[in-house]
Amino acid sequence: MSLHLWWLYVTAVFLISATPGPNMLHVMTQSIAHGPRKATATMAGLMSAVLLCLIASALGLGALLKASPRLFDVLRYAGVAYLVWLGIKAWRAPVGGGEASATNARSARALYGTGLLTGLANPKLIIFAAALFPQFIDLERPFWLQLAILIASFVMIESFWYGVYALGGLRLARWLEPVNRQKLFNRGTGLLFIGFGGALLGARA
Repeated sequence: MSLHLWWLYVTAVFLISATPGPNMLHVMTQSIAHGPRKATATMAGLMSAVLLCLIASALGLGALLKASPRLFDVLRYAGVAYLVWLGIKAWRAPVGGGEASATNARSARALYGTGLLTGLANPKLIIFAAALFPQFIDLERPFWLQLAILIASFVMIESFWYGVYALGGLRLARWLEPVNRQKLFNRGTGLLFIGFGGALLGARA
């Protein structure tokens, strides 16, 4: 693909990925709860979901979801339910020591799993990729090579922003040492996740 077209794509994805959403919020909250090092398992789960959605879109699932509103609605409602569950869980998360310390001892596998499910909770990513990729693919050039470049670029940019939000969570963790601030943050995070679920519920394919 042409360098000019690639730069346009990179700029668009960079700005889109920077926008706070469920994935970035999840990275930040896990970094606060477990530290950036353990949060890499969460990032790996989220990135696995991104890759699955991008590849599925390339294989035609995006077009299938557009053609089958019922299937899209099933996935959308499942995603809404999961995001709302995350919101309730964040709202009720323990603060201070004791139970909170036990929560911090979650395994890398569990962190990866919650990251993967959070990433898969939004089927709009498949629709987004199906709408975005064709704008930057030159039909006169090899399709799969161009698609590989687009996906690799997306993954690198998304990973960069995961790191930014994880480090932001590390700095925020110091401010959250008082229990009253932890409680306020947990409830704010819970409302945001529920809000994302509500936004997804109102989305249309």
